[in-house]
Amino acid sequence: MGVHTADPLGRIVLITGASSGLGAAMALACARPGRLLHLGGRDAGRLSGVAAACRAKGAEVVERVLDVRDAAGMGAWIGGAGRLDLVIANAALGGGSDDGRPEPSAQVRTLFAVNLDGALNTALPALEAMLAQEKGADGVRGRIAVIASVAAFVPGPGAATYCAAKAALDRWTVATAHTAGNHGVVMTSVCPGYVRTPMTAGNRFPMPGLMDADRAAAIILEGVAKGRRRVAFPWWMAGLARIVGALPPRWSTALLAKPPGKAPMVE
Repeated sequence: MGVHTADPLGRIVLITGASSGLGAAMALACARPGRLLHLGGRDAGRLSGVAAACRAKGAEVVERVLDVRDAAGMGAWIGGAGRLDLVIANAALGGGSDDGRPEPSAQVRTLFAVNLDGALNTALPALEAMLAQEKGADGVRGRIAVIASVAAFVPGPGAATYCAAKAALDRWTVATAHTAGNHGVVMTSVCPGYVRTPMTAGNRFPMPGLMDADRAAAIILEGVAKGRRRVAFPWWMAGLARIVGALPPRWSTALLAKPPGKAPMVE
């Protein structure tokens, strides 16, 4: 017999990077009576505060202090959580180069380790677990949302690693969504523009379309609930990024190199 739920997002949600920013906003947006939230983050104090706010909205919350770079730890956490209706691979670090020089090698490796490997350390065990779950009345075993970025569509010289990691993540998610969907797991690549979070607070350049995290969270969850394979917003920024990304490399990088780059990474 299938598992029935009237809520397309289901009852049990797991979110990484839930201690601040967009992750916290999505946790609060998901919090309601009858919902179980598994919230992960590296900062125990901030994570506890988000969990308390979610409990105040009626949700049951299980906290886990964990770094997404810990593949074994992530696998054990996700694999031992029981049924999961929605997993959001959100944890990420921002960073780039604002002095006109290539990013330091240590920063490049860390950004790939968190923004790409860390997301895969979330999505892969979630996919494995969901494929073994019973289908719901709607034929869905579970949903996985992977937070990429509009930056995935452009080769930004001031944030080369961030753009590359998000591009790989977006392409992997969209491509895998086809085969996963055939087996009842709905996958969505989420490509937001600028969202007002601690990650963007250090940017020293204009951020067109900047929106509050709670508004971004609502857009993301609506798109995930509809089963969209990619949620990119604002639409005009995503469209412009695609146009710039399609230009010859010398043109696109020249255009994107004009504003100051992203501030160096801060862990």
